[in-house]
Amino acid sequence: MEHLVNKRVKNIEISGIRKFSNMVAGNKDILSLTVGQPDFPTPDHIKEAAKAAIDENFTTYTHNAGDITLRKAAADFVEKKYNLHYQPETEVIVTTGASEAIDIAFRTILEHGAEVILPGPVYPGYEPIIKLCGATPVYVDIRDNAFRFTADLIKDYITDKTRCIVLPYPSNPTGVSLNESELQDIAKLLTDKDIFILADEIYSELVYDQKHISIASMLREKTIVINGLSKSHSMTGWRIGLLYAPESICKEILKVHQYNVTCASSISQMGALQALTVGINDALPMNEEYKKRRNYIFNRLESMGLHVIMPDGAFYFLIQIPFGHMNSFEFCLDLVDKVKVATVPGSAFSSLGEGFFRISFAYSMDTLEEACNRLEKYLKEYNA
Repeated sequence: MEHLVNKRVKNIEISGIRKFSNMVAGNKDILSLTVGQPDFPTPDHIKEAAKAAIDENFTTYTHNAGDITLRKAAADFVEKKYNLHYQPETEVIVTTGASEAIDIAFRTILEHGAEVILPGPVYPGYEPIIKLCGATPVYVDIRDNAFRFTADLIKDYITDKTRCIVLPYPSNPTGVSLNESELQDIAKLLTDKDIFILADEIYSELVYDQKHISIASMLREKTIVINGLSKSHSMTGWRIGLLYAPESICKEILKVHQYNVTCASSISQMGALQALTVGINDALPMNEEYKKRRNYIFNRLESMGLHVIMPDGAFYFLIQIPFGHMNSFEFCLDLVDKVKVATVPGSAFSSLGEGFFRISFAYSMDTLEEACNRLEKYLKEYNA
């Protein structure tokens, strides 16, 4: 029966991040810097709120868009944090993680033949969904622009088929974000064009040297904002995402969401409510620790002679492989084999990631120090 499977499904691949991390999972000798998952526990007050929801039998379906109290809290959160204004009743959807939010947004706005412009290298979760919609991902090479996805680069790729531009900032895998001036240039470029913006801002609370600014504050009517609690509140397994869009777009996305998952977990929603209210600043102490780790890793990598760009946010470095006789997958396999350090091949982040490898610093300082020691040993002994 395999020959009857949807050809679009057969032509997509499992995420290169997961593929590599699964290869090394369970080996206790390997230090893994592969997965972008906070190493902090979910704050206790959030867990207690979820326990209380169970005890109070808050275990039924909620409104398809999410419990209204949570949607109000979600609207208040982005207003206080990023000066974004959304009506909780009609412009906010609580999703099953940011991944579902991306999926339902693309399935609502894309049709066969449409084009979606993305930076490359980029998180691998966009391309498969774009292709499943019958649309075409169009990658813009940002490698020689310090990983910055700017209007000057974007403008040359816009055609009459362009339906959406993806702005994933702060970025996975580069950690780079965009400043206000760069966002204004993109807004100016798109002002008179019928093109959606998918602003994936899941790392918006994990920024280090500048305040996060959303392009939705400049082009609200064209922008679908994706956010969530996985990274900011260390709630990856709770699967709570947040989608914000103007009512005219949001009401259409809600249809797809309804038939996709009905609603997000009621228990997780009550944890999310606690996170967005009492825990509105829960990310701050995590941020301070991530910044220390970022600075440590940056100094260590530079001392090894590696070419690196300082991340503005998130918890990743995308590092150029210092020698050219291996591709990124071979390099990462060799790193595991020789010094027992697992990273992610740059090829996981589109073909434009080839020649790089990604490390996550969402790990303890002890782990990061030992991993850097092993990486330094590898470069000294095997860089031939």
